Amino acid sequence: MIQDIRIRVILCLILCTVFSCNAGAQQNQDAMKPKATDQSEFEVIGIEARTNNAQEATGNGVIPKQWQRLFMEGILNQIPDRSDQSITVVYTKYAGDWNGDYTYILGAKVKPGTKAPQGMVAVTVPTGKYVEFESARGLGQEVVPEVWKRIWAYFQEPSNPSRAYKTDFERYDGPPDPNSVQAHIFIGVK
Repeated sequence: MIQDIRIRVILCLILCTVFSCNAGAQQNQDAMKPKATDQSEFEVIGIEARTNNAQEATGNGVIPKQWQRLFMEGILNQIPDRSDQSITVVYTKYAGDWNGDYTYILGAKVKPGTKAPQGMVAVTVPTGKYVEFESARGLGQEVVPEVWKRIWAYFQEPSNPSRAYKTDFERYDGPPDPNSVQAHIFIGVK
């Protein structure tokens, strides 16, 4: 009888653990699902470069060089009137779809009307409809490409909204930790 109770207790513990893990996994999967969102206009100041996905895939892209500049040159400390501690990336001036050239701006969200310092640009992210994708947390060079693969696959599905190819943006909440990066990527939709 005592043995029978022990077995039942062990089974209950195992089942509780399995269901708790599955519930946690489900919550994690739910957090990773894209979410439709309306965003208000805001301004970003940062450094810019013109690139395309083919160039970035070669291993000789400009995006890693922009990130290196951001930290090596202390760009974030040079941006006046920051409205938060996040790092913000803006993708804009698309030449077409995801195969074409675009402008990549890496910097920070600022208070409205802030002037860009010399060598930097200011851009306005317009009010609009976006789909938010959230990466896992980990090394940037691992988690960010993975979330972009999810984004490209998501927009291949005809039942999902179409990309606008006007303005997209990413937010990395600060302070930055290269071992625990999490991207929130907002893709503008029609």
